[in-house]
Amino acid sequence: MSGRQRARDVVRDFIADTAALVVFFTLTGVLNERFFVGMGWDEVLTARLIGAPLMVLTARPYGLWRGLVMRRAGEGRGSKLVWDTASLLTFQVPIYVAIIWAGGAEGAELWRGALGAAVMMLALGRPYGIWLDLVRGWFGLPPGGQTPMSVNPDR
Repeated sequence: MSGRQRARDVVRDFIADTAALVVFFTLTGVLNERFFVGMGWDEVLTARLIGAPLMVLTARPYGLWRGLVMRRAGEGRGSKLVWDTASLLTFQVPIYVAIIWAGGAEGAELWRGALGAAVMMLALGRPYGIWLDLVRGWFGLPPGGQTPMSVNPDR
């Protein structure tokens, strides 16, 4: 594979993973922050404005992380559910807590936000995995756990 082709693939991977994460978690983040955490709309807006660049920075690393974790998944639905959920929970909850803290959540709000995020990641792990694989398919990429979600340079 040429260097130029590899560079295009890296950009395509980044765009697919970023688009999937930003769309999915902007929508779910707003719902959690406003209706579960109880943040005001101004705090939600601040958290989302902080979250957007962080999502851009973390989307591809999460895609790589998920790919590594999903290698453990078997073909069954239950296995994919467990590993998709584990990858999302371990990667996203700490980031989410930092976002809402920076957005103004403190004390009980922060704890409710952490709990809400954990519950959301438990509930959304597999739906997000399916969404990510769908978006990756739109970009001509294979689903998670296969190249190029890995760091395999041979694709």
